[in-house]
Amino acid sequence: MTATKPSNPGVRRPVDLARGHGLSAQAVRNYEREGVLPPAERTSNGYRRFTEVHAKALSAYLALIVGHGYAASGDIMRAVNRGEIDTALRTIDQSHTLLQRDRETLDVVETAVVALTGTKPSPQRREAVPISVLAHRLGLRPATLRKWELAGVLRPGRDPATQHRVYSPDDVRDAELAHLLRRGGYRLDHIAGVLRRVRDAGGAEPLATSLRQWRQRLTERGRAMLTGAARLAEYVEACQPPARALTSDAKTTTLSE
Repeated sequence: MTATKPSNPGVRRPVDLARGHGLSAQAVRNYEREGVLPPAERTSNGYRRFTEVHAKALSAYLALIVGHGYAASGDIMRAVNRGEIDTALRTIDQSHTLLQRDRETLDVVETAVVALTGTKPSPQRREAVPISVLAHRLGLRPATLRKWELAGVLRPGRDPATQHRVYSPDDVRDAELAHLLRRGGYRLDHIAGVLRRVRDAGGAEPLATSLRQWRQRLTERGRAMLTGAARLAEYVEACQPPARALTSDAKTTTLSE
């Protein structure tokens, strides 16, 4: 059986776009309905007519997801489809800022691993902080830190006078590590186990293994952002109207001026 080809080679069906990415035709229709793909023209009987521009949009979106996640990637594509390039770039900048923050946090925790493997950590001069200060520093809600405490991830002390939670420098370090590993997709029970072994036995091997894995994930995410940027640039370029060539009369007028 010979597959039916569209009369216009530039026109594509949903299945044509979907096949190259291992998607279903319905997924492509959903992407258009959600604004991730630009609106498609319709035939007289209501069928969608996609073009090469839609194919580039789909490739850009799927590439962006790997580095930026679904929510941010959808925001980026919808902004581009509305012609709001600056809004799309701001969302991309936010993802890069978050990646840089993760790298910096990882550097801090790796330094802590070095201290843990030494004979004795250097004395800390920082003071203990309340839960509100730690939550603000990590960009979390206090309720999240309380949940981590219930899961055995954190073990803050209590102020003798008020009985409010207070977090020592070591507690802050543990919270920073927990935040990093949580962003890496680790479950709370895994994080609690890593920190428990570090505290009880001083063994940094489980921690070092987790950090090596997360370092690799950060590298992969950074590379994925590069690929996503390249695909998005191709799509934005395809969306630009072609430059209008000057007619002979216009050229003559321009030269005479």
